[in-house]
Amino acid sequence: MEEYKLFDAEYRFLNVIWESEPVNSTALSKLCLEKLGWKKSTTFSMIRKLSERGFIQNENATVTAIVKREQVAKYESEAVVEKNFGGSLPAFIAAFLDGRKITPEEAAELKKMIDNSIE
Repeated sequence: MEEYKLFDAEYRFLNVIWESEPVNSTALSKLCLEKLGWKKSTTFSMIRKLSERGFIQNENATVTAIVKREQVAKYESEAVVEKNFGGSLPAFIAAFLDGRKITPEEAAELKKMIDNSIE
């Protein structure tokens, strides 16, 4: 599993980028002030930090994500299943569905996903 672990503030920052990219770094600092309450220096520190870690790139003052939202979501999902359910997908689903009803459409969609992922 690739390493896409993010702290909460990093994830919130990436959300701003994913929603706005490509985005000028100055415009990004204004968005972060508005959406996150961050000072310009905090935004530019985060740009540097996540650029060094390979999550984003900042070329000619234009910030874009290298790592996509789906990659982070997949990593986080796998980490939850591994950490809390010993890597057992059935144990995760059982806990998720405990006392919860799903529609026939949801059941059919889940069955289709399972059928398509069988080796």
